Amino acid sequence: MAKRVVVIGGGAAGIMAAGKAAEKGNEVILLEKNDRLGKKILISGKGRCNITNNMDIEGLLENTPGNGSFLYSAFYTFSNTDLIEFFKGYGLNTKVERGGRVFPVSDKSQDVVLALKKFIDTHGVQVHFNSAVKCINEALGQVRGVVLKDGRRIDCDAVIIASGGASYPGTGSTGDGYIMAKSLGHRVTDLKPSLVPLLVREEWVREVQGLSLKNISVTFINKEGRKIYSDFGEMIFTHFGVSGPVILSASRHLLNYDYRNIRMLIDMKPALTEEKLDDRVQRDFEKNSRKQFKNSLGELLPQKIIPVFIKLSEISPYKYVNQITREERRRLVRLLKSIELEITGARPIKEAIVTAGGVCTNEINPSTMESKLVKGLFFAGEVIDVDAYTGGFNLTIAFSTGFLAGASC
Repeated sequence: MAKRVVVIGGGAAGIMAAGKAAEKGNEVILLEKNDRLGKKILISGKGRCNITNNMDIEGLLENTPGNGSFLYSAFYTFSNTDLIEFFKGYGLNTKVERGGRVFPVSDKSQDVVLALKKFIDTHGVQVHFNSAVKCINEALGQVRGVVLKDGRRIDCDAVIIASGGASYPGTGSTGDGYIMAKSLGHRVTDLKPSLVPLLVREEWVREVQGLSLKNISVTFINKEGRKIYSDFGEMIFTHFGVSGPVILSASRHLLNYDYRNIRMLIDMKPALTEEKLDDRVQRDFEKNSRKQFKNSLGELLPQKIIPVFIKLSEISPYKYVNQITREERRRLVRLLKSIELEITGARPIKEAIVTAGGVCTNEINPSTMESKLVKGLFFAGEVIDVDAYTGGFNLTIAFSTGFLAGASC
């Protein structure tokens, strides 16, 4: 028998849930607080939208440190390959890039939103914009309807909360879903920023803010001296610390340390061993033997970081290269292989790509996404206490849980 289903939130999870619920013949009303759908999709992947990752399902689970095992049914019900085929069916072709990341061939996130809109339009989903929800009504342990902030009431048989997390509030993810879940008796675990820029103690980073470093490697070490994580790629210095792809990826590994008491080591020349780099520096020094030290590093380093690097090396900038001692040169090489920063924290949750924490997974049926406490209440996407690394994994979670919630209404 057809039901009336209300979906709260017009992001990846909500649109997928609404379309799937409508495909089953239900009357579906999608409530979006913004004036358009998919605002977070539009800015994801720097406007290109990293839809998913082409790893096998075990790989998807391994890349989901935040309660990945909870997603077993969701990923097997609607996998990444199913998702790619789904988009193909709505006219969106995809391509695979480094690390298995899957993007639209067009490199336009707008095309992802258009494909999703086609899906819900095809199945007759009613979309209400500028429709923020105040609360969900329930009686005798069963969902009865929703009340909007403008006073409108909508009676229904099922509600899917797909309102996002607490990151990027400008896209509409302002934590409303957590409040609704709590009001219905659900526990919400502590919310923390994940995939987030990091703060550092060293003040010299301000002198190089805006500088992007490519093809570097980073290593993070805890206070016991154990390596937590390492990566290769691109980063950027900011007025508060560090950001960029390798930093955002690393941040999820540092979350359990509360982003504190961690050393970060930057290797400016990861392709060279210390010995090979020393040979390279010696050749540069021979070529620039009559120059002052401050004028000899242009082929080794970006111009903007040279003054900082000279300070860290403790070699006089005015010293002539042919006067630099072997020990000073070796110190320079070690510094090139290991610039050290102390991580002191992370930027606030509103600047994080993803929220770690959310509605407790123990209170949600993983096979249906339905609440174990309230019949007819479902959850999808970032509002649930699940989160993953960068690389398309978080959007995969949104689409898979949305599909499962919509299919289970």
